[in-house]
Amino acid sequence: MKNRAVFMTGLEKMEIRDVPVPAPKEKQVIVKLEYVGICGSDVHYLENGRIGDFIVDGDFILGHECAGTIVELGEGVQNLKVGDRVALEPGITCGQCEFCKSGKYNLCPDVEFLATPPYHGCIENYIAFPENMCFKLPDNISTKEGALVEPLSVGMHAAKQGRVTLGSSVVILGAGCIGLCTLLACKAFGATDITVVDVIPKRLDFAMKLGATRVINGKDVNAVEEIDKITGNAGVDIVIETAGSPITIGQTPYMVKRGGTIVLVGMAPKDIIEFNFAKIMAKEAEIQSVFRYRNIYPMAIKAISKGLIDVSGIVTHEFTFDETAKAFDFAIHNKNDVVKAVIKID
Repeated sequence: MKNRAVFMTGLEKMEIRDVPVPAPKEKQVIVKLEYVGICGSDVHYLENGRIGDFIVDGDFILGHECAGTIVELGEGVQNLKVGDRVALEPGITCGQCEFCKSGKYNLCPDVEFLATPPYHGCIENYIAFPENMCFKLPDNISTKEGALVEPLSVGMHAAKQGRVTLGSSVVILGAGCIGLCTLLACKAFGATDITVVDVIPKRLDFAMKLGATRVINGKDVNAVEEIDKITGNAGVDIVIETAGSPITIGQTPYMVKRGGTIVLVGMAPKDIIEFNFAKIMAKEAEIQSVFRYRNIYPMAIKAISKGLIDVSGIVTHEFTFDETAKAFDFAIHNKNDVVKAVIKID
């Protein structure tokens, strides 16, 4: 076996290198990776070298949305076998802290998350990974779809945090990959009226194809006023912000109905933004936030397998492993055209 990995060597600089094939430790498996998704965080690291307190120091492997086939087992592996196709949940947690033991393991302070410095990501041929974070894919799910389980899990966690249920009315602010995954999740959870807001026409077109009730181009009209018109000034049950824009975050108190819920998913470029808490208090609205996901992968895989959610329509661009630098360059400089790009590992 030969292992190659793509390293970020500087801002907007990447190169492919030969690296050792990993050896499995106890209860680990070796996965031959087949697809890796390009996430907005990967692009941000390549462009800026950091996200908040997480700083790229030295050459670094990006990528955390991945799936492939098991080719080797370490000692003590019990539930997987060579040949199983799996989706990898990218966060390895301690299992011992109060958050892990209470089921909120996404809040583990000692998590080792792929492509979050200092931990390398997965744009490579082979990776060693814990058995309990590798989820077997049914025969009717491709490894390309398996790589999309990760962003879908974010969307499903957002829907759960907002308590989306049968008959819910929802506004989703932002129609990037996470916004569209949130749309798919809200539909699967039973929402019957879903409005998606963005400023990029191509993304809004995708939202309609994936089942939005309606879309609003926030560049052409005042989105808050449009929601007032649609709801008769009542607002909607749940507002989910996925764009990470100070503008859209600031719009959420005006769109949510009395007693409704705001879910904050997108990471804003600055920590402190203007927000109308008086509106929130007058409406007795609830604010929930999302940090990755927890206990979602099995549910997401079942939803895809049973036909409740079709993630395949999100992918707009596919590149080969050797084209990884080109893929990232395209994602950086064509943000209006790319909804979701994936890399097919040779």
